[in-house]
Amino acid sequence: MHANPHLRTVRVFLQRASALFLCVSISDAFAASLDVAVLTPEGDAAVNQTVVIDNPGSGFRATASSNSQGRARFVGVPAGQGYRVVIDSTPLQSDIDLRSNERRALRVRLDDREIETVVVSASRTPLGVNVLDAEVRAGITQAELQNLPVEGRDLTRALIRLPNVVPSTGFFPEAPPVAINGANGLFTQYLIDGLDNNENFLGGPKFPISIGSVAEVSVLAASYSAQYGRTGNGVFNITTRSGSNDWQGEAFYLTRPGPSLDASSPFAQRDLSGNQVRDGFRRDQIGFSIGGPIVENQTFFFANVEFTDDAKDNVLNAPELGAVATVPGENRSLLGTLKLDHNVNDDWRLAFRLNRGDVDIERQGGGLDGGVTFPSAGSTQRRNSTLAALSATFDRDTFTSETNLQYSAFDWDYAEPRDAASPQVTVELPNGLTGGVLGHPGFSFDDRERSVQLQQRFTWLNDRHAVKFGVDVLRSSFELEGGGNPAGNYRVRLTDAELAAVRALGRGSALTVSDLPLTAEVLNYAVELRPARFGDDQTQLGLYVEDQISLTQDLTLTAGLRWDVDSLTDAGSGDTDTNNFAPRLAVNYRASDTLALRAGAGVYFERIPYTVLSDALQQNTTSAAFQGQLAQLSALGILPGDLDPAAVTFDGNLTVNPDCPGGFLNCPTPADSANLRDTASSNERRILNPNGLDNPFTVQFSLGAQWQFADGWLAGADLLYYRGYRLLRLRDLNAPAPFSPNLANLTDANISALRALPDDAARRALAESLGLIRSQAAADATRPSASVPGGARQIVVSETAGESRYRALNLTLDRDPLGGPFGLRLVYTLSELTNNTDDINFRSSN
Repeated sequence: MHANPHLRTVRVFLQRASALFLCVSISDAFAASLDVAVLTPEGDAAVNQTVVIDNPGSGFRATASSNSQGRARFVGVPAGQGYRVVIDSTPLQSDIDLRSNERRALRVRLDDREIETVVVSASRTPLGVNVLDAEVRAGITQAELQNLPVEGRDLTRALIRLPNVVPSTGFFPEAPPVAINGANGLFTQYLIDGLDNNENFLGGPKFPISIGSVAEVSVLAASYSAQYGRTGNGVFNITTRSGSNDWQGEAFYLTRPGPSLDASSPFAQRDLSGNQVRDGFRRDQIGFSIGGPIVENQTFFFANVEFTDDAKDNVLNAPELGAVATVPGENRSLLGTLKLDHNVNDDWRLAFRLNRGDVDIERQGGGLDGGVTFPSAGSTQRRNSTLAALSATFDRDTFTSETNLQYSAFDWDYAEPRDAASPQVTVELPNGLTGGVLGHPGFSFDDRERSVQLQQRFTWLNDRHAVKFGVDVLRSSFELEGGGNPAGNYRVRLTDAELAAVRALGRGSALTVSDLPLTAEVLNYAVELRPARFGDDQTQLGLYVEDQISLTQDLTLTAGLRWDVDSLTDAGSGDTDTNNFAPRLAVNYRASDTLALRAGAGVYFERIPYTVLSDALQQNTTSAAFQGQLAQLSALGILPGDLDPAAVTFDGNLTVNPDCPGGFLNCPTPADSANLRDTASSNERRILNPNGLDNPFTVQFSLGAQWQFADGWLAGADLLYYRGYRLLRLRDLNAPAPFSPNLANLTDANISALRALPDDAARRALAESLGLIRSQAAADATRPSASVPGGARQIVVSETAGESRYRALNLTLDRDPLGGPFGLRLVYTLSELTNNTDDINFRSSN
């Protein structure tokens, strides 16, 4: 167990926090827009009325005149809290919170200056209906996050309280734990202040932002603006906290006390990373935030630091090797955010933000209820992220320019070994069972990603029109060191005498590879031929134009067009998919002061995760035998007739099994075994798609209504229909011929005969003779290209040919706590999702 956990947690926190703020970086904050509809006492549009919005906390102030529809529009308003609407020096509405990229509408009657709020932002302050667009959105504010009982101050655990957001499962523990509309969470767009926060290798969040630095988090589930791209799923957008003229701050210590107070559970728990832990694991968290003015009304800062330490125990149960012990482990994370906002003058504003995250997840060996992996074969998963960005906003009269630049780095070492130079050794007992695993995790996965993002957006206001034009470029460079262990993976068998000698050492859980006898019999040896780091670049370009037209004061039309290009669609063809035009249309009609109807339709293109290219490189080979198989598939028309093997093959990772005449710890090195690339047979190899890839997309339709039927009460209903096309999936180009069992032989007599046989081998032989099943050899015989030394049984390619369909009815009921002594949100979703893809790196089961 861990000694003095409180002192250790505080000491490590102070060390890491000091190191964190030695970093110097810059970041951004996206702006919002506000639409104030001004009415005469008779309810008509008040034209040429001067409207002011200001923020006493930051010194921000802007003025606009109402157009022919009575609307005063403000663009480029810094996201933040505490805004007011002022007419004739009279504040008519206070405490307005604006999120990044939000579009908010308010209504004002000039007779009594009573403001009628008719749209709700994701902050839900105050509650009202959306009369601007067809966005299906919702959110959680800073105050709500602080009051919710969220485990470990983990933001993702609060997101399931949002409409259209559900828990999800992925094919690895650290996969995103939530999904929008039931779709794959890897294709969700994760934004911080409107800028990319996706790790683009797989697609999950890059920086796990802490609750203490969040002003508001919102979800866009359907019919959102053309400025959002690279997802056919949905968007999570986090608005970070800023400083103001008022000093603010907090300090906290939070503990999950562990076995002294924990109740037992028959189910394994999960830590904040998604990995399973035993009952009684301990968590300590400590952190602080502080914000305020550097120069009053001009320059502000906000800083947040949170440190988390998990103490977790596994059980090592390897008595034959003399080791039965509790193995302690730790998870550690340090998350920091630094934010600066500066008002240059009345027209120019700058914002800076730095996010730095260091997350270590230890795999210390053992298992939840006992395992045979020794600590020497343990590893640590490291996820280190840095986001640094700068934004500049120019806003004068009817023109607004917003420029945003972000640099980000993400290092993901999935299994950093305790001894990188050690082989992995699986020890087999004399009875054939596995007694222990020592030395090395047995594989390598160390991904490095460096990205630069540039966004430029212009907005022009012209009477009834608000025209927006923007460009968004994201350039990422990737390197991956992957594959097997270059020091080799051994499986050895010990004799009774050798086993007794190992136990006699008394090493217990400290046993290492060097403690094993060199006379151990080598049953199997595998080594990675190419322990190299390789990668490629990805460029994603998006252009969009959008016009929000107030046809009347009650009817708003939003029309947009987006164009996306992703360089990874080249694959093995050399041709980029450029035909990605995405029109979007939304209509909103204010039927009354308390009822709004909305409808939206659009096309939404998705990015290609880099893992699709990386896997095609990593699991590829240039052996002559493999290229000969590709030539056979080309001659059969399965691959293009003019196929260039060099365009689709690559010298990727390859684990081979050389002979080991030298005995244990003296088997051939990667250099000694390089010639096996041409002779080693593989179960599966991949190639780049010679036809290239297309960007997946969805066609979306939504129809909804919002009704504020009482003070503080809001009801909503939305119908959603999605069709997904060109979705990613794998295909075996060398698949065996289809097989249909001879069901005529599935008689009662044959079933009885199968049951009467003594073992599986006999039953399998009879079933094959009856035509009920076929053997692997029989299936392989029907493959278009027979497996040969240096070749592969399965020749796999990623293709964009999958489809999906999603239909849903979403019902929501909200009561704002500002309208009474309590607040609530009730959500009900009735939905159906079908697809023929499974996931990006899987073959559909049917």
